[in-house]
Amino acid sequence: MAKEGVKAREVKRAKLVARYAEKRAALKAAGDFEGLDKLPKASSPVKLHNRCKLTGRPRGYMRQFGISRVTFREMALAGKIPGIKKASW
Repeated sequence: MAKEGVKAREVKRAKLVARYAEKRAALKAAGDFEGLDKLPKASSPVKLHNRCKLTGRPRGYMRQFGISRVTFREMALAGKIPGIKKASW
């Protein structure tokens, strides 16, 4: 489980990216790199990191489901993800 502050920081970054996306694209198209430099560093989409929607875990993220591998395994074994069965051979 990730710390609440870390999850909140990631949400804040996502809001900054959304707020400055249009301005960033315009500056990039114009080639104004000094203007880009003056924007907040956290507003760059490169700074975003995928996190599990339930636990906030940053590693082992599965894009298709939006959760980490650990959470995925728990939910799959509990039968909470439709169409997913545990392999047994």
